[in-house]
Amino acid sequence: MDRTLLLAAPGVAFLLLLFCYPFGYGLGLSFQPKDGGGALANYRRFFDDPYLRETIWITLKLAVPAALVNCLAAVPVAFRTRGPFRGRRLITTLLVMPITLGTVLTAQGLLGYLGPNGWLNKALRGIGLIDQPLELVHNYWGVLASLIITGFPFAYLLTLSYLTGIDPSLEQAAATLGARRAQRFRYVLLPLLAPGLAITFCLSFVLAFAVFPSAQLVGDPRGETHVISIEAYQAAFQKFDYALGSAIAMVMAAVMLAVVLLVLGWRSLLYRGATGGKG
Repeated sequence: MDRTLLLAAPGVAFLLLLFCYPFGYGLGLSFQPKDGGGALANYRRFFDDPYLRETIWITLKLAVPAALVNCLAAVPVAFRTRGPFRGRRLITTLLVMPITLGTVLTAQGLLGYLGPNGWLNKALRGIGLIDQPLELVHNYWGVLASLIITGFPFAYLLTLSYLTGIDPSLEQAAATLGARRAQRFRYVLLPLLAPGLAITFCLSFVLAFAVFPSAQLVGDPRGETHVISIEAYQAAFQKFDYALGSAIAMVMAAVMLAVVLLVLGWRSLLYRGATGGKG
């Protein structure tokens, strides 16, 4: 037996204890409805109720745009900051700083800046551009802004790591052959970066799809931001129906898995060549 395999033991134990067992327990619990009605009663209850079923679409409307915006915004920023220049470390630090804030502080900041009595509305009213405050929080746009602010640092760091891993000699060779900057990006960098962008989108989507605090703090949790995680929480910890809460959590996992598989399938069709890495 190769003893080096023992190095993987802590990681495997961590995966089993903190993911596989809770997932298996929750899956089994979801087939044990509190009020009876068969193993699939909780799932029928969820999909038969339009209010519950709509939470999937509401969450997708938040998660997909947030992941797309973060990925698209991360590409030009990572492209500009991949090389050495004065102030690069400071700019990178500022770009990833939202990670340290957390969801609650981000929500508090959004309420202070974008709320009815926030700085933005006060400034716009002060210069006469608006008569009534703009409704930028406690709705869809407030939650979307929170997801973009908190998700962009992850998308940026992942994109930057993929971009710096592409061999610069490939771009130099294209420039030598007369390719302009836009052509080098379109035909050399983008195909090599596409697999990494697909992974970045998947991770950003999973983070955004699990939105909960933002939907409560800067959204409308009973209306247009009534996301599926809120319904799972209410079922388990307000109605004390843990089986229904587990079933809703399984629905969340199934939707996330379906989107991730769809994106990864698209990635395999888009590009099958080498990654062009340095090593």
